[in-house]
Amino acid sequence: MNSEANVIKELTPDLFEPALREDKNAEKIRRPSIKYWPDVWRRLKQNKLAMTGLTIIILMIAMSIIGPLISGYSYFEQNYDLINVHPNKTNWFGTDELGRDLFTRVWYGARYSLIIGVLAAAIDFIIGVIYGGISGMSSRQVDSIMMRIAEVVYSIPYLLVVILLSVVFSKEGAGTSMFVLILAMTLTDWVPMAILVRGQVLQLKEAEYSLAAESLGASNGWILRKHIIPNTMGPILVNITLTIPRAIFAEATLGFLGLGFQAPKSSLGSLANDGLAGLAVGNAYQIIIPAIFISLIMFAFNVLGDGLRDALDPRLRK
Repeated sequence: MNSEANVIKELTPDLFEPALREDKNAEKIRRPSIKYWPDVWRRLKQNKLAMTGLTIIILMIAMSIIGPLISGYSYFEQNYDLINVHPNKTNWFGTDELGRDLFTRVWYGARYSLIIGVLAAAIDFIIGVIYGGISGMSSRQVDSIMMRIAEVVYSIPYLLVVILLSVVFSKEGAGTSMFVLILAMTLTDWVPMAILVRGQVLQLKEAEYSLAAESLGASNGWILRKHIIPNTMGPILVNITLTIPRAIFAEATLGFLGLGFQAPKSSLGSLANDGLAGLAVGNAYQIIIPAIFISLIMFAFNVLGDGLRDALDPRLRK
């Protein structure tokens, strides 16, 4: 005890030194908090490949609007003095077998292909979210029945649906229009979105905030609209970015098989189909140019979807 008392008596102010860091900076926030979506955009910008894809998509959309105006030709204008002219200073992408300017027709085709892809993805999103949300929030028996119905619908080949719809509408004089193509693709292609949403709903409806809302008397529809769907937007956005190129490629396939737009309108797939005959006579540019644009669109949306998937993953946040 005496030794401890001596040590305490020996503690004088001269033995202490002021701290090097001021107390007011001890709890200073070095980095401001970033909300979820701004942080997603920040991480997406760091992905150079994804930003390249986004740039290509923006350029494609812009040129599909202003491209036909730049050339000075219409997509249906024919000049029999300029049949199968190779790319030159006047006709930048050359002309086809009817003397039509391919530069104008390619951008018109890109416009129709992008519209079909976006509309098909939007319809898949609406139907898939509603159907998958209802299925996930329903009882086990109702959920099982709805999923069996979705599986039966998804087993129907969309090519068969397109052919049947084309035959029906062609009898009425409508031909294979944009409405027919979108209807044929969306009749079966909404199922993957519904399955994705259902899986997310089954997981999130057991979360604490969903159970708390249910205990306070909230209805299933309110919980689905306010809590579950907003928290599933990440996977849904990734699925949408992958649905758009899938729809564009499906339309291009149908156009290449001759089930696309009726002349003089065209999409990238029908342009490739028209240019197939040019391979035998040395006019390969007529099929190569549309094929390049289809590949660019597919590449852009796929790398953007991969970048979004990484940016939306909270486990990769730094």
